[in-house]
Amino acid sequence: MTLKPLSNHLFIETFSEEKTTKSGIVLPETAEKEKPVMGTVVAVGPGKLNEKGERTPMSVKTGDKVLFKKYGPDEVEVEGKKYLVGDEDDVLAVIE
Repeated sequence: MTLKPLSNHLFIETFSEEKTTKSGIVLPETAEKEKPVMGTVVAVGPGKLNEKGERTPMSVKTGDKVLFKKYGPDEVEVEGKKYLVGDEDDVLAVIE
């Protein structure tokens, strides 16, 4: 199945960095109860229409690693894989 978001929506596959305590203990992802805030963009819509009916290009592209609002995007499951779906406005920064 191919994901094709509409307007300024995007699909994000989340990831989290391994966290290590000062004493060297590695904390698994399941130790954190909060939603992840980093991910990789897997699908991007064509952009929003402005008042003139022209498309405003998206500022992110497929493959970008992004930092996004914790509670902005919605979680969906497609073919057994979990994604976050949100607007371009939910993205705070591109991680380089």
